[in-house]
Amino acid sequence: MYVGVRCSFHRALSSLLTRGAVQNVLSRRSPSLSRHVPQSKSFSISSSYNQKQQQQSVPRSPSVSLRARVTVSCIIGGAALGIWFYLRWEKQEQKKVQQIQQLRTLAVGQGDFSLVDHTGQPRTKSSWRGNWVLLYFGFTHCPDICPDELQKLSSAVSLLDKDPALPHVLPVFISIDPERDSVEAISKYVSEFHPRLLGLTGSPEQVKKVAQEYRVYYSVGPKDEDNDYILDHTIIIYLLNPDGLFTDYYGRGKTDQEIADSVKSHMQTYTSVFG
Repeated sequence: MYVGVRCSFHRALSSLLTRGAVQNVLSRRSPSLSRHVPQSKSFSISSSYNQKQQQQSVPRSPSVSLRARVTVSCIIGGAALGIWFYLRWEKQEQKKVQQIQQLRTLAVGQGDFSLVDHTGQPRTKSSWRGNWVLLYFGFTHCPDICPDELQKLSSAVSLLDKDPALPHVLPVFISIDPERDSVEAISKYVSEFHPRLLGLTGSPEQVKKVAQEYRVYYSVGPKDEDNDYILDHTIIIYLLNPDGLFTDYYGRGKTDQEIADSVKSHMQTYTSVFG
């Protein structure tokens, strides 16, 4: 009996000790566990609070209105377009200066001449000094090309006359057919075109000299049974500035408007070489 009581006592004591040990362990761990859980909750709360504080502390960028964006775009686009136009204008001016220099080196029309106008008055190159001149070489019996070119020349002069700020241009026609183009024939012919058109003729030697000065080629074709003939010749309209210098030329492909625009451009940039 004693042994049984002793065994029961030992089991009870062992159970007590084991339960105490477990409680001891739990008591040691519980503080850390209890601390761990509240820290997590505290961290979550503090993190949310900090995020709200950061969001409130970050300054909001002011919104750009559509009108401001359009205005800035227009300014940038306008500046770019202005630069493009300036560069284009500068390139055209450089090209124009180079062309004028090249034309002057050709020494076209540098010499003087002596001819007779359609009223019978003697004329020299100095007669139109101080005037812008559009000059064409042809002949009164020309069936189509000469009338077309003189009509285009006259139309270009009329277009320029519409601008009162521009000086008048003197249209001039020089005949390369002195055998048939007398003063009377020239007078009748020029009356069909611009009222200021000046017709000039002369002896074969005089006409040949002025044609050579402007490098105009012409040749007489074969005569028919009526003793009529056609001349083959250079088809160019020359522009002379008020100094009497060859400034530009226009072939058949140029229109009257293109010629007028070119003459106006030369007028606007003209500077006399005589000061």
